[in-house]
Amino acid sequence: MGTILIIDDDPQLRYSFEKLLSRKGHNVYTAPTGEAGIEMLRSMDPDLVISDVRLPGMNGLDVFKAVHEMWPKLPVIIMTAYGTTDTAIEATKLGAFDYVLKPFEIPDMLTLIDQALETAASLRSQQELKDVAAIASHETITGHSRAMQDVYKAIGRVAPTDATVLIRGESGTGKELVAKAVHQHSLRSEKPFVVINCVAIPDTLLESELFGYEKGAFTGAPSRRVGRIEQGSGGTVFLDEIGDMPLSIQAKILRLLQEKTIERLGGNEAIKADVRIIAATNRDLETAVARREFRKDLYYRLNVVTIALPPLRERDDDINLLADMFLAQYSKQMGMRNPGMNEDVRTVLRTYSWPGNVRELGNLVQMALIFSRGSVITLENKFLQAIRDTNHGQKRETEMSQEAMRNWVRSALQSDGEKDVFVSLIDHFSGIIISEALNLTGGNRSQAAKLLGLSRPTLLAKIEKYGITIEASAKVN
Repeated sequence: MGTILIIDDDPQLRYSFEKLLSRKGHNVYTAPTGEAGIEMLRSMDPDLVISDVRLPGMNGLDVFKAVHEMWPKLPVIIMTAYGTTDTAIEATKLGAFDYVLKPFEIPDMLTLIDQALETAASLRSQQELKDVAAIASHETITGHSRAMQDVYKAIGRVAPTDATVLIRGESGTGKELVAKAVHQHSLRSEKPFVVINCVAIPDTLLESELFGYEKGAFTGAPSRRVGRIEQGSGGTVFLDEIGDMPLSIQAKILRLLQEKTIERLGGNEAIKADVRIIAATNRDLETAVARREFRKDLYYRLNVVTIALPPLRERDDDINLLADMFLAQYSKQMGMRNPGMNEDVRTVLRTYSWPGNVRELGNLVQMALIFSRGSVITLENKFLQAIRDTNHGQKRETEMSQEAMRNWVRSALQSDGEKDVFVSLIDHFSGIIISEALNLTGGNRSQAAKLLGLSRPTLLAKIEKYGITIEASAKVN
């Protein structure tokens, strides 16, 4: 229940509000003028102020400004029987929670009051989010889950060294943030951190962007240009999406890693390149190597230390922490009140699969915040309804697939022709599981064994037992 102050010069309206809201368990105080209301506020701990615009003495907008000085985040609902466009715009611009025309429908007003009180309750717990806002402003990695603790430990171990690092993970998991963290905790932290997205730059321009060029190297090269790698001298070069780098340029990156030298386009002089390379990809490099889409020698040069970033769906303990971080970050950027979100929203966020990972969560929170009108974010927000519907669809699909599997097992159990039906069923599902593990790893039996928690000899024996075939193009030991 909340503490509410009503400021209105109409005694009947004050009485009605006090009676109605007191019945709902709220502590209600009333004042006939803006001055009296402000004086009362000095000795109160309010959750909500409801004020008329036309008051004797100070008007409602002046009252709001004075209230806002004392309680910057306190929700204020402005009422008026004389609605004008200018007043509505001014009240909204000043940051009023809402602007209500008299006469109003009692149920609608009560709903609005509940929303404002929920916002007030959320704002009272915002102390924790101040720390989150600080984290967000520095673009650091966020997460308390065990999977992220492993990532932090890996960063701590590799950062002080000069080892090449390969960061792997799905799109949107935060690979660039990990690269920045490695750089910031390294001995090169005072030197440049150069980011090069290998898919954002056309293949025809990527080589000159990376290595630079000499005057006259090609038409339109009137002077020498220093490439991005040289610009990062002494620091760190982050090659994002390296799995999509053309093979011709991969050879030059290999030379950089082996010899610490580069050549500008159109030049024949080996230039020393004192840079640390951190690379990232969302591709299955083992499969790319098997298909000759990625150089095997470069793969081994890059794969000195690997940091694997988990997808967001495997970090459900972090989802609400990240959502709070984004709320703090975007509300601050847009100069908006941080409204918080209710528990129903938090439940939906935890159960969504997040195919776009952390990036998708951030985008969703930003859109939900923009359209929340400053009130607590609920499932009524249209952007959250989409993921709620997706959750329901996934649940129905899972239930249907489980039912189909049960029907198949039931049919097998009722068959008279099978003596060792239990062993037969186990073998059938074991074969499917192993086949899927091999598909996921591109036929890499060592990786598949690790994924399944089996020794490699055990996996090989089962592959032979179940007659599982691996396409020649995908065979990797």
